[in-house]
Amino acid sequence: MIMSSNITSTHPTSFLLMGIPGLEHLHVWISIPFCAAYTLALLGNCTLLFIIQADAALHEPMYIFLAMLAMIDLVLSSSTLPKMLAIFWFKDQEIDFYACLVQMFFLHSFSIMESAVLLAMAFDRYVAICKPLHYTTILTGPLITKIGLAAVTRAVALMTPLPFLLRRFHYCQGPVIAHCYCEHMAVVRLACGNTRFNNIYGIAVAMFIVVLDLLFVVLSYIFILQAVLQLASQEARYKAFGTCVSHIGAILAFYTPVVISSVMHRVARRAAPHVHILLANFYLLFPPMVNPIIYGVKTKQIRERVLGLFLRKDV
Repeated sequence: MIMSSNITSTHPTSFLLMGIPGLEHLHVWISIPFCAAYTLALLGNCTLLFIIQADAALHEPMYIFLAMLAMIDLVLSSSTLPKMLAIFWFKDQEIDFYACLVQMFFLHSFSIMESAVLLAMAFDRYVAICKPLHYTTILTGPLITKIGLAAVTRAVALMTPLPFLLRRFHYCQGPVIAHCYCEHMAVVRLACGNTRFNNIYGIAVAMFIVVLDLLFVVLSYIFILQAVLQLASQEARYKAFGTCVSHIGAILAFYTPVVISSVMHRVARRAAPHVHILLANFYLLFPPMVNPIIYGVKTKQIRERVLGLFLRKDV
């Protein structure tokens, strides 16, 4: 039961998450692909982490960044999917106000971390192809640690203000959030007073991250393409660029839903709310589910270890 706010607090003690508005009668059916995607994300990313941790030969920059990506994907999916499935299966819509803020913080900060790690992986491919003789001297253990810490620091610094900004609002629009999880703008819509700063801050951070990170990723691949085209044989060019295929797939898996969702919000503003919410859920579900598959299929070292793991079990 949702309690009304008391004298000392201007916010409700909890919110109600609607799930997918307009499709409540299909929640049980919608939960099937959601649960399958979450299961695949858990199995795939845990397998990647186990293989990379267990095999000393994979303790190289490329695989360390891949392990970072797997950990981030696990947190991203686990911060939203369990509650989402509870809504779909048990109609457990209530979420504590502070739990909502924590979920929002984890969701947005780890999305920013994922973007940073994808950028770091682009830098790894740039060094490996454009400066192969200096690969081990450039991408040292201390530098990888600094890159990881920088990714975490940037995300935490950008997202820490949000919970404090949301705490100061009076929520007079009711406690019902028309979403499956506590997304920043969905919570802001319930607040009274001047929310302009929140709106501007949210858009500015999103644009800063997407534009800046994508710009450097594109620049990395321009240099990579130039280096690949200068190679003497077609086989060498194919082999060099082939090492980038998995990373390009991960970038497309992460950024394509972001771009589609952004375009839909501007082009199809009158579309039913469930269209936008399903796209937002696709953005959360798709990368954690497909990243292990992309790297498992396209990366020879990972593929061999996975096959070896299951073949040993069968023997």
